[in-house]
Amino acid sequence: MNEIKYYTEAGLAALKEELVQLESVERPKISAMIAEARDKGDLSENAEYDAAKEAQGHLELKIAKLRNLIANARILDDSKLDKSKVLIYSTVKIKNMKNKAEMTYTLVPESESDLKAGKISVTSPIAKGLLGNKEGDIVSVQAPAGVMEFQILSITRE
Repeated sequence: MNEIKYYTEAGLAALKEELVQLESVERPKISAMIAEARDKGDLSENAEYDAAKEAQGHLELKIAKLRNLIANARILDDSKLDKSKVLIYSTVKIKNMKNKAEMTYTLVPESESDLKAGKISVTSPIAKGLLGNKEGDIVSVQAPAGVMEFQILSITRE
């Protein structure tokens, strides 16, 4: 089943760049490895040939998945979003009600998540708990460590 996913223009451009890299650089590399291994003779006992063919299969699968992702990608129109609620691409400052620690996260699609950069996937437990809520709301999040409560301090859009 093809699932529509939303991206920023930069996020979609990065996916397209990766596809071009795989098709124009990686694919010819693997083809050359296969040709080189084939030139070494008997294919029934040629480990290099088997490894190259396996790498080719993995690459083609990755290319197909990426093409499917790009075909079903939609660019998010920021102007039509309710900016008072936590949505994808919202930057949310939250406070842990138990230890009073404050954190800031930007909610992004899974493919763009980067915890070091403060970008968490909208499919993560914290993001799921925050989605659709407003500034000042206290939300309960079912995390692996148990139920956690967060207060939404602010919501901004980039």
